[in-house]
Amino acid sequence: MKILVTGAAGYIGTTLVPLLLESGHEVIALDNYMYRQFSVFLPYLDNKSLTIVDADVQDIPTIKPHYQSADVVIPLAAIVGAPASARACQLTKAINYDSIVEMDKLLVNSQQVIFPVTNSGYGIAKGQDMCTEDSPLNPLSEYAKTKVAAETVIMNGCYDQTCFRLATVFGVSPRMRLDLLVNDFTFKALRDRYIVLFEHAFKRNFIHVKDVAAGFISAINDRETYVGQIYNMGLSTANLSKLELCNRIKSIIPDFEILCSEIGKDPDKRDYLVSNEKLESTGWLPQYSLEDGIHELARAYPLLKKGLYDNV
Repeated sequence: MKILVTGAAGYIGTTLVPLLLESGHEVIALDNYMYRQFSVFLPYLDNKSLTIVDADVQDIPTIKPHYQSADVVIPLAAIVGAPASARACQLTKAINYDSIVEMDKLLVNSQQVIFPVTNSGYGIAKGQDMCTEDSPLNPLSEYAKTKVAAETVIMNGCYDQTCFRLATVFGVSPRMRLDLLVNDFTFKALRDRYIVLFEHAFKRNFIHVKDVAAGFISAINDRETYVGQIYNMGLSTANLSKLELCNRIKSIIPDFEILCSEIGKDPDKRDYLVSNEKLESTGWLPQYSLEDGIHELARAYPLLKKGLYDNV
């Protein structure tokens, strides 16, 4: 099939696009390369099934023919995370919500949309049972608010849609992100050998980036099962507090010192447990554990330390 991936040169996209090509699909990889990550698709330029489009999702006239020619659309383009969205509220709304509204106007019922949301939309659910897809949403950050609003647009669309409420993603990707919690804490363990945790009991769920990509492909391969559904996507073995996460990292990097502070505050206030039972009932299961990701990140650290990322 012909598959359009927006934000294709991002953290998830650079993991997903090669897998789609390996599966025999024709891929339109669209990105505005705002992080100057021009080299991520160089190894695939000999693959005639890959078309690279340098464009912004706000440029509707340029993107329109790509939306309308695709069998499957996977809109990954987004301003991601609470800090980034707080710094650029207007841009976050334009990319995360407004561009989805415009996309929705262009698609038809023969197309499939696979849309990543975020389980941070559950906000604070401390003391409650695990959050299911039917749990009330209480998005706190601009990122979560815009993604939750866009989810409503997608689910009301006239096409075949599937929304995945992603847990906090971790693992190595060609377009690396160091701000994600597991990645950040693992690099602190390797670089600083200690961490100071604020509000250490706050809990969330986690998922490997390769499992996210595999989940999207499952939705393409088994369209009838997934169509019209919202799924939490995370590791059921990784509903963890920040302190529990650090202790899992310490089991692999033993000289990691963990300090808990009762004074500071975490600007990211989300705190919840998530059930992934609905997705698992389809037969899909994650293939990468939290420990797999930590080991992988530890192996990547010496390379990243050599200057590929200035903030490592």
